[in-house]
Amino acid sequence: MELRELRSFCLAAQMRSMSKAAERLDLGQPTVTSHVRRLEAELGMTLFDRLKRPIMLTLAGEKLAELAMPLVEGIDSLATLTSTAESAGPVSIASTPDIIPHTLLRVVSAYLDLYPHAHLRVRSGTRPAVLQMVRDGEVDMGIVQHAERSDDLAFEGLFVYENVLIAPKDHPLLSEELASLAQLAPYPLILMGGESQTREFLERELTRRALDYEVLLELDSMDMIKKYVALGMGVSVGPRLAIEPEDERDLGVISLANLLPVDQGGIVALEGKALSTPAKRFITTMRNELRVHPVTR
Repeated sequence: MELRELRSFCLAAQMRSMSKAAERLDLGQPTVTSHVRRLEAELGMTLFDRLKRPIMLTLAGEKLAELAMPLVEGIDSLATLTSTAESAGPVSIASTPDIIPHTLLRVVSAYLDLYPHAHLRVRSGTRPAVLQMVRDGEVDMGIVQHAERSDDLAFEGLFVYENVLIAPKDHPLLSEELASLAQLAPYPLILMGGESQTREFLERELTRRALDYEVLLELDSMDMIKKYVALGMGVSVGPRLAIEPEDERDLGVISLANLLPVDQGGIVALEGKALSTPAKRFITTMRNELRVHPVTR
């Protein structure tokens, strides 16, 4: 029993005409008649009373129509329903706490303006945690600092990731020419958690120079770090993308591009992963919103 035979039977039963069913299916009438006859032969029963005009279902035909019509309608709607579900499905994203409230927020806002009924899931984690979520298939993509070069992950650079010194207004460091990270060592440091790549580089450099330094506070959010720095509790190093124009009313900000590498942030996804239509739209929105020429590995 083939689907095409059931489809021809159901439409002929609905329209009480082989010719009209053939016209609707864009088939020749002999083809539809052949489908129905093969179905009758396989089932060993007559499905239509052909002596009457228009043709009528036999009792067996009525029972088959009751069973087959919902089945055929369901199968015929699979493509439409699947496409609709796929288009409305959530986009799952993982990113780091410095990117989520700033760069990612801009992209999410633009995306929801374009697709107001779209669903998004955003998860937060350190860069290694984000990469692991991507590898495990828990998210569609990660948004991270630093190009990822590995065989199982594909990276597309989309924005610049520059580090800056963040200090209270009128702090002595703001009036100095910063020529070395060693100049930060005498002051209490307020930094992101230990797996932050910026912190790792900073501490490695200070340790290499055998300098004493104090990490006064560890926080999981650059926005919280800015508040503590503004209160005069210490200084910090973080990404410029976490600095909003209004922050500079309370903070001094100096580029560290001469002391720390200017990195690239972007999208990382599992190599060869088939992305949904909404995920592809999100990536397109991100490219358009950030307007930085992408660099691929």
